[in-house]
This record gives sequence, structure tokens and C-alpha cells, in this order.
Amino acid sequence: MDYLPLSDNAARQLIDSTTVFDEFMRVQAQARNYAGGMYWKRQGEYEYLVKTQPDNRQSRVGPRSPDTEKVHEEFTARKREVEARLKLLRDALKDAERLNKALKVGRVPSAVIAVLQAIEDAGLGQHFTVVGTHALYAYETAAGVRIVQGALATQDVDLLWDARRRVRFMTDIGKLDASMLGVLQRADASFVRKEGQNETAINAKGFEVDFLRRQPEGDDPHPFRFSDDEGDLWPVQAVRASVLTNAPRFEHVVISATGRMTLMRTIAPESFVEFKRWMAAKAPLRPEAKRRRDLLQAGIVQKLLDEGLLLPQARTSQTSDKQS
Repeated sequence: MDYLPLSDNAARQLIDSTTVFDEFMRVQAQARNYAGGMYWKRQGEYEYLVKTQPDNRQSRVGPRSPDTEKVHEEFTARKREVEARLKLLRDALKDAERLNKALKVGRVPSAVIAVLQAIEDAGLGQHFTVVGTHALYAYETAAGVRIVQGALATQDVDLLWDARRRVRFMTDIGKLDASMLGVLQRADASFVRKEGQNETAINAKGFEVDFLRRQPEGDDPHPFRFSDDEGDLWPVQAVRASVLTNAPRFEHVVISATGRMTLMRTIAPESFVEFKRWMAAKAPLRPEAKRRRDLLQAGIVQKLLDEGLLLPQARTSQTSDKQS
């Protein structure tokens, strides 16, 4: 068998914990709109409303009036309401993660969960797509099965950077006052740039994060470093990465053996199958062992689709030969 179904208890817990996680993420996104605060500031004879940001930036909303008093009142009330709901959901999420661990619901490597969540927390999640072997964790979770371990084993995760959104990316990372390597170090302080491979970060346990990009098109910047930090990472051009860049997206909650959850953004399973079959048949200089695994992985995902266990549009959104 290429995969086995989750136990009934694990399958029920997967549904319940995913519901909690989805609501937590929704409310957390709402809470970002109410980050910082509002207060009244007097300057001479005038009093006006000021909006503050978490980084201490301030902006003037307007002079005191019935309209700005209403803005202040609604902001304060809504902020209190959202923060109270988020606190309850955070507690529910901790409970869900404990049950995930007890019922052995997940098995995604903890390093992968930590990296993806650090990128998500930094507000950069929309800019990166998991490609290669680790996408199988999203597919198996969505299908409620466990794929054979031999199809999954790998010590690196490939993240495809979307060059089409580079302007927005530069804006988003600019808000962080941090490099991309610095974001990874929030997940694991031992991450460093791998010597001689500027596209790769490696931690003290030998786990690697590889950053890929499509070959330059139009006005794509090339070469490109994620930030002005000279020690930061440079995404490397990958074979047919433009196909992956343009592929439909597939998103699903994934869970580690410790029970921790995060959102994995990857490509649609049909695109995964097509790409893996191309890798097995036509990728230049592809080692034979990897070609065999490419075919195995493509066959497993296609079977999940054919049997209706994996739905092509479940939780989806549109928007190198080095791959694992």
C-alpha cells in the first residue's frame, strides 16, 4: 500500500483541530488591524486623534469631533472584543495541539512547521510556496491518510519565491527591519547561510531551507538578494520554476508530531503530478534514485485524486532540478 487511512479518532481530531486553527488564523488577521492604539493629543488650542502602530509610528486621524470620537469609540470596543476572542482561541489551540500529539494526528518535521510559521508570522507567507517532496504532507493531511515513509524522506525543504510580487515583497520585508535569514532564525537561532550556497540556510542539525525562483522574465531583478543585508539569502534559478510559479495554489493545515499546526502553501496536486512526471522523464542530470522517487510520488498523488480522497480544489487559491 502507498498510503493508509488515519484512525477514526485521529481523523476526527484532525477535523476539529483544523476548525480551531482556521478560526484562530482568521481572528489573528483581524487583530492585526487593531494593533497599536488610539489616543487624544492636545496641541495648543487643538485636540486631535492619533493612531499608533506597534513600531511606535504615529499618524493623525483628525481633530476632535463627533466623527473622530465615534472612530475612537468603535476602534477601542472592537479591539477589546477581538483580543478577548483571540485569547480564548489561543487557549483552544493549545488544547487542540495537545490532543493532536496524544492521538498522533501529524508527523510533519518540527523544523518545517517552525520555518513556515515564522514566515507566516512575519507577514511573508503569501510570497513563498512549498514545492517538492514536502508538499506531500499537505496532500496527505487533506486526504486523511499517511503516505509511505519512503516517499517522504528528505532533509531539506524547497521554498519558491514569487518574483511576480517582488515590489510587494520588498515592501513587506522592509516593514520587518530584518533579513530573510533573520526570519528563519526566529524559528531556529542556529540557521546560517550555507557556505558556497547563498540560496540555502542550514541549521545545527543539518536541516536545510532552499530558496528557489523562476528564471528571469521581463523586468525580474537578477541577481536578487532578499534584503540589503550582505549576509542574506539569494534565491536560485530552478529548472522550469516558471511552471511552478504559475501553477494554481493549494493550502492546507499541516501538523507535526508534537501537535503544533501551521498553514502550508503549496501547488495544486495536479500540477505536482505533472511536474514530478516531467522531472522523472526529462529533467537534465537527475539522479536515477530521484527519478524513481519522482514517479512514486506522482503515482501516489494521482491515486489519491482518482479515488476522490484528495479534492483538487480543497482549500485552494489561485494567485530546479534542485528540488527534493
